[in-house]
Amino acid sequence: MSPAFLLTTLIVVVTPGTGVVYTVAAGISHGRRAGVVAAFGCTLGVLPHLLATVTGLAALLHTSTVAYEVVKYLGVGYLLYMAWATLRDKEMLTVEQGAAAQPVLRVIASGVLMNLLNPKLTMFFAAFLPQFVPADDPGSPGLVLRLGAVFMALTFVVFAVYGICAAAVRDRVLARPGLMTGIRRVFAVSFVGLSARLAVA
Repeated sequence: MSPAFLLTTLIVVVTPGTGVVYTVAAGISHGRRAGVVAAFGCTLGVLPHLLATVTGLAALLHTSTVAYEVVKYLGVGYLLYMAWATLRDKEMLTVEQGAAAQPVLRVIASGVLMNLLNPKLTMFFAAFLPQFVPADDPGSPGLVLRLGAVFMALTFVVFAVYGICAAAVRDRVLARPGLMTGIRRVFAVSFVGLSARLAVA
């Protein structure tokens, strides 16, 4: 496997984005398990992009301005919704000793949507990944799947580390109840900032 592919993939995964923000929020709000579950959800959100690449849908999004813009603004809208929900729904980001954990399926579903509506992933699989796949090789679809599996594995590992590290500071947040208000605002602003960056991309 190409070192260039691994290095670029690691950079793309480690760079903070929507999935990282969501995973950190889950970890700091509901603990290590929620952070890892959120990482798993974000990883599952990569799968549709990978399948789209194998079936050629990603190439369509890459060449069709209208299709790409639709996906992009759906992502912008969802990020703005997350910002609004973070400020409005205090249960979404709550740090309390013995607080009930969020349902696993809800955490996973939100993680999937985060990456499903992330055009950055579409562009990665449509424009970058094919550079490492020989065009005339009949085994190209299998190679795309293997490279995609490596991307997903790195995504899960890196995001899980983010979530676990966030959970590690949870006790400090518990010791300062007023701190959570500021954290909630920071996450809301982060979602708005990410939506603005996506809108002008």
